[in-house]
Amino acid sequence: MAKALDGVKVLDFSSYFAGPYCGLLLAMNGADVTRVEKVGGSEDRKFGPFTPKGDAIFSSVVFTAQKKCITLNTRTDKGKEILEKLVKDADVILHNFIPGTPEEQVLTYDALCKINPKIIVTHITGFGHHGPYVKRNCFDSIAQAICGPMSFTGFPGNPPTRYGTAPMDFSTAVSAAMGTMMALFHRERTGEGQFVDVAMFNVGAVMGGALFAAEYKLTGMVRGQNGNASFFNFTDCFQSKDGDWMMISAIGDFIWKRLCQIIEREDLLEDPRFSDDVSRYENREPLFEIISEWTGQRTYKEITETLGKARVPHGRVNNIAEFYEDPHAWAQEMIVNIEYPDLGTVPLPGVPIKLSKTPGTLDKAAPPYGADNANIYRDLLGINEDELKKLAEENVI
Repeated sequence: MAKALDGVKVLDFSSYFAGPYCGLLLAMNGADVTRVEKVGGSEDRKFGPFTPKGDAIFSSVVFTAQKKCITLNTRTDKGKEILEKLVKDADVILHNFIPGTPEEQVLTYDALCKINPKIIVTHITGFGHHGPYVKRNCFDSIAQAICGPMSFTGFPGNPPTRYGTAPMDFSTAVSAAMGTMMALFHRERTGEGQFVDVAMFNVGAVMGGALFAAEYKLTGMVRGQNGNASFFNFTDCFQSKDGDWMMISAIGDFIWKRLCQIIEREDLLEDPRFSDDVSRYENREPLFEIISEWTGQRTYKEITETLGKARVPHGRVNNIAEFYEDPHAWAQEMIVNIEYPDLGTVPLPGVPIKLSKTPGTLDKAAPPYGADNANIYRDLLGINEDELKKLAEENVI
């Protein structure tokens, strides 16, 4: 079946999370994505956790799935010659080198558009190309800190708390994929390539300081830690009789009324402390005690069946093992089993964006670094076997 990005050729020079996941999203939807690593493999192949045989799970198994893999030393003259040939045949260059580094200087849009005027260069950075932080390294936790979210994550009185996974990385990846798609759409209409600049700081700002700037300016409120409670409505985490935890969210008067009815506390509807979302937020502590008493007398199954019938939003707090067994995760194909030669069946994250006519897929295991050197350099660029051997000996590929 056809895919939305069939025929689009991407050279993915990125490493760690944001860039590789952007490339994976493009590959899932049909793009021919070739991961280009330094000779000997990218640094992120040494970044844990690791498989029983010592391969990095994220870079060597998850994010490189659905891609091809080659190695290339772009600091050498021969490597630059090969890069030029690859760029002539490509549609998109994806990378996340820090501005000003030797690798980034080779992959600037100004340089590559002279080789291929239709090229799209998607550059993921920590802090963009302007401002005092441009030269800084940045990982997800740094963006969480500097953009604000860590300051209001966790419980009051505790130190600032980072989110447990990498929301900045993954949001940046999606933003970069969307920016690449917009550039491809523009090129379809005009024939012009362009530079796509996506900074993790900018994405994080929208999720933190910039999002709440108006609230701060207009009301003077500086958000602080709120635990599991939401702001300006009643949402919190409750425990069942059998020990399971769940989030319950009663946003809006209609849902609040249904919640009061099912817990047989319609008297709360007349209580001025709980008259609207803001008052329920301000008086969340006594309300928490009331709902906790109700959940604590019932099993998780009883609670979820009752809340489900009343259409009150709720969700179990799953650990990873529980999510793996969640039937909805499998029904939505958000866990996909892929066979790896040395690992057996490995579950990978599935395609998050569902298209009706050109659906994406994930069905190819990640190859080792350099696995496609011979095929791409020989078949695409016409380099013969003797020259390939010589390039390997000279540390070019």
